[in-house]
Amino acid sequence: MFEFADDLGPAKVIEIYDPTTPLRAIVVVDNVAIGPAIGGVRMAADATTEECFRLARAMTLKNAAAGLAHGGGKSVIVADPALPLERKQALLRSFARAIADVRDYIPGPDMGTNETAMAWIRDEIGRAVGLPREIGGIPLDEIGATGVGLVAALEAAQEYSGVRLDRARVVVQGFGSVGMHAARLLAARGARLVGVADSRGARVDADGFDVADLIAFKRAGRSVATYPRGRAIADADLVGVDCDILVPAARPDVLRADNVDRVKAMVIAQGANIPATAEAERRLAERGVCVIPDFIANAGGVICAAVEYHGGTQEQALATIVSKVGANTHEVLARAANERALPRRVAMTMAVERVKRAMSFRRGS
Repeated sequence: MFEFADDLGPAKVIEIYDPTTPLRAIVVVDNVAIGPAIGGVRMAADATTEECFRLARAMTLKNAAAGLAHGGGKSVIVADPALPLERKQALLRSFARAIADVRDYIPGPDMGTNETAMAWIRDEIGRAVGLPREIGGIPLDEIGATGVGLVAALEAAQEYSGVRLDRARVVVQGFGSVGMHAARLLAARGARLVGVADSRGARVDADGFDVADLIAFKRAGRSVATYPRGRAIADADLVGVDCDILVPAARPDVLRADNVDRVKAMVIAQGANIPATAEAERRLAERGVCVIPDFIANAGGVICAAVEYHGGTQEQALATIVSKVGANTHEVLARAANERALPRRVAMTMAVERVKRAMSFRRGS
């Protein structure tokens, strides 16, 4: 039996190997009681089966909490996302052909993949979300769907945390498609970006970065570590930068028992999936830090994908993101305060109740 299995799933764990490419990949379809699974295709050289399962479970909870007619799944391609474009395309097309018959899984973009990658996949098997606009998609990274949701979550959290966006100091760990849009939208509301990192380094400026200029610098193919303003710091020191809001928007488990006590932020909006361990979240709660769980705060991307899949427009997607993420954040934080419970526990209860209710309608339940 798969060592992470429980009464929710996973429904399928598939390991893929194609020696001609060469392709190594893992697909986890966690639960499809509510509907076919939607989940991103991640490309990372150090990805593992355990990580893929944890990400798939996060998608099950995220889709259920958002009220989408979809279950959760995830896939990881074990490779360097910085591969030359021709080799990357060959891997993604090989991966697509391998999942052609896994019809209860709808792939979307994730770390290391984008709208173009989804176009390659759809060209091979006829299904994918997060597609380029030119072929009828809503390019969720281009419009900043996940960032829109993060800001909606932070706006809802203001009455519970006491942190006002119009005067907040913000640190973004992971200045990619999610982090850049979150920083841009927060700056438009008067927040100040005082710390930032990408995969090549970190930088701080207590006076605040010019976010538009920093985004242009990053999109020119340069790392924030070489940005000419502010000062460079070690990646590991970013979590301890003095700020009001921390947005971890990169890899899993960046907040752990060995570094969580250095966190100075009073609000954490989890832009990445599973960016904090259970122990880290418990210790943050003990200190009164408001933690908005990943599958509540960063649901904007999959909400956009679901709207696209069902034929909706970009305008409908953005309005749905703001409405659903804001309402869910209010409900989770209000119940957590009333029940004196961790926000994650409340959010999981909400999501699991919906999944189990859906499972009760299936044959053999």
